[in-house]
Amino acid sequence: MPAIYKEALRPISERVSDLLSRMTAEEKFAQMHAYWLILSSDGNHRERTDLSDEFAGVTEQAGLTERLKLGIGQITRPLGTHIVDAKEGVRAANRLQKTLVEETRLGIPALFHEECLVGLLCKDATLYPSSLNYGSTWDVDLIERAAAAIGNEARSTGCHQGLAPVLDVSRDVRWGRTEETFGEDPWLVGMMATHYVKGLQGRNRDLLATLKHYVGHSFSEGARNHAPVHLGFCELNDTFLLPFEMAVKLANAGSVMPAYHDIDNQPGHSDEFLLTTLLREQWGFDGLIVADYGGVSLLHQHHGISHDAAESAALAFNAGLDVELPKDDCARHLGQAVERGLITMAKVDEIVARVLKEKFRLGLFEHPYRDENGVALQTESTKQIAREVATRSITMLENDGTLPLKGPLRVAVIGPTADDPLALLSGYSFPVHLIISDMLEQTSQVVTPLEALRECLGSDNVSYAKGCHIIEKRMAGAPVFPGDSGGKPMQSSPVSNDVSLIPDAVKIAQQSDVVVLCVGDLSGLFQSGTVGEGSDTDSLVLPGVQQQLLDELIQTGKPVVVVMTGGRPYNLGGQEDKVAALLMAWAPGQEGGHAIADVLTGRAEPGGRLVVSIPKSAGAMPYYYNHKLKSGGTPFAFHFGSRYPFGFGKTWTEFDYSPLQFSQENVAIDDGIVSVSITVRNSGTVAGSEVVQLYVHDKVASMVRPIQELKAFQRVHLEPGASAQLTFSVPTDMLNFTRRNGDRVVEPGEFEVRIGASSGDIRSAGVIRVSGDTRVIAGKWRMVSHCEVSTSDSYIA
Repeated sequence: MPAIYKEALRPISERVSDLLSRMTAEEKFAQMHAYWLILSSDGNHRERTDLSDEFAGVTEQAGLTERLKLGIGQITRPLGTHIVDAKEGVRAANRLQKTLVEETRLGIPALFHEECLVGLLCKDATLYPSSLNYGSTWDVDLIERAAAAIGNEARSTGCHQGLAPVLDVSRDVRWGRTEETFGEDPWLVGMMATHYVKGLQGRNRDLLATLKHYVGHSFSEGARNHAPVHLGFCELNDTFLLPFEMAVKLANAGSVMPAYHDIDNQPGHSDEFLLTTLLREQWGFDGLIVADYGGVSLLHQHHGISHDAAESAALAFNAGLDVELPKDDCARHLGQAVERGLITMAKVDEIVARVLKEKFRLGLFEHPYRDENGVALQTESTKQIAREVATRSITMLENDGTLPLKGPLRVAVIGPTADDPLALLSGYSFPVHLIISDMLEQTSQVVTPLEALRECLGSDNVSYAKGCHIIEKRMAGAPVFPGDSGGKPMQSSPVSNDVSLIPDAVKIAQQSDVVVLCVGDLSGLFQSGTVGEGSDTDSLVLPGVQQQLLDELIQTGKPVVVVMTGGRPYNLGGQEDKVAALLMAWAPGQEGGHAIADVLTGRAEPGGRLVVSIPKSAGAMPYYYNHKLKSGGTPFAFHFGSRYPFGFGKTWTEFDYSPLQFSQENVAIDDGIVSVSITVRNSGTVAGSEVVQLYVHDKVASMVRPIQELKAFQRVHLEPGASAQLTFSVPTDMLNFTRRNGDRVVEPGEFEVRIGASSGDIRSAGVIRVSGDTRVIAGKWRMVSHCEVSTSDSYIA
């Protein structure tokens, strides 16, 4: 008679209980961590060791074969760690899984995880646009489709958990990881994240999405990587926890990853209130909490709240952690922690039960292997979705009528990002993430703006000059430990100051009818680039000598169309009024060149809208549209504010708005709906789409509230002269905020409802009264607004 845990028809709880009763302490500890291996199909696996291990705090160990006999919780990035053909990678992963299933005492399979924020991070997978592009589409259904496509590629390679999405709410664009965020509005981030999770996980949650970085990571001191976060719980809950709560409650997210920083001196990896009380007990989260890479060892190495690895492991696991990633630097000392009384075996059993439950639920015991012939990457459908996201996200900030490009033109394509495939990718794409290797050969599927424009306009009509470099040679080696407390001295900036290429670019511009100048930054981890994880900045000036290149091109008198790509917005040194047009394309992925060319030539409209405000200067940072009234100082500082605010984006046409109308001007606080209608008309001569945005301002509250907050939006596409009536329904629950005692409440009173084309372009406003007694919001509450569109002359885009 087989063991109960091997009987597939038994209830999962019985299988977990039976297996747990058979496990030794060491076998239990093994389920609480991962191994980061270079896998081989011949079974000669080896541990990954390179410079990045210095950051993760891991050390090479001997006897991998012996340690694998105990089993393992997870395998870290089997295909995303090195350059390996996906089919061979699956074959190697199957070989390791065979060892675990057939050659260990209990036969417990491993769970494989990969990065998948902008596509599966492995060789030949589709390279999607960045999260800023996702957000800039203002299209949650499109992002759900993109995430579903990413999930399908991941499943085909045997991946069980994806380390995405990022729910950090942007506060300061100097932060290198801004490129990984959906934007600066917490509710929009929550909506995008919820749909990303739904798409990635599928209906059966057979691939775990991982919400990160829990929580407040993006509001770090000085916008520096890992820096402390200074937040009280009210703001933490209203701004930074909200997206996580939405993704847990609305999308049943399967995993959560704590962040590296500390909040008010409490590191995220040891915060029992956030990991257990709030996440599990109050929100009902039932998945796995996995450490950010090396995050447990940083409790003693950086934060200094424990003496050694055993104590760090005890702190993290007692707080609520389930699995240490990427290795077992601290978890391998759990036996010592138990002996010292730092953690109990009862707590270990509780954690291991959760890990085993998820493995049973995912079907790993019945289906531990993946068909190597079933790998499906880079299909026509995935490329089409990537192109659609890239195109729909491109945001036009300026246009004097030069765009779209018409007629036979001599076009000079200039700039360091015009023909660099890596410039279109963000930090968690495969070629950029492994930048220490020669990855240009891995970018053959990337279409650059130069290539796409030559295809659209004809090679004879397009000339090219690089103009300048951003970084002449991409290198790793920046110290990732603190540089002023015993770590390595900081390296010098890799950014190029070479101006020798500018004269040739000016000459080519003078021979053209119009200049398309491609500028921006290069994503790269830990200062191997100018944006990305560990690549923070102190300035919003274009990196290197790109501003000088722009200035000299403008002096030629030729119309200069600026296309900015990258992971954060930059200023143009006051030249915004002098350029012919300005497009934000962010990091548009492998199809980005096609998307840019389609918008430049009018084959597609610039449908994107900003999800991060572009501050006037670095001195305005941190800046975000939903700030408090007093944020700008008294009097308001000259440098405060944004030329291009949240929600902004021009199109080929213009739209008129009617005065808004409420269905009723007094709404009950308990179960009320704020219902408001407005008519939008395309007053231009060409078809186009508008993203109609609804903001709310709480006029008088018991706590200080932001000047306005996004509560609803809807995109409509209208033919010239056509109009559409939009009726928004906003539940009164969404008018809540957090009081000092930690409760979310809705207070009665007056709320100003504002509808417009952006946070800075409000077209109509009105006041509605919410009546009743103050209500505490708890458990499941109404988090989502809706919009109905009625007209025969429009369609929802």
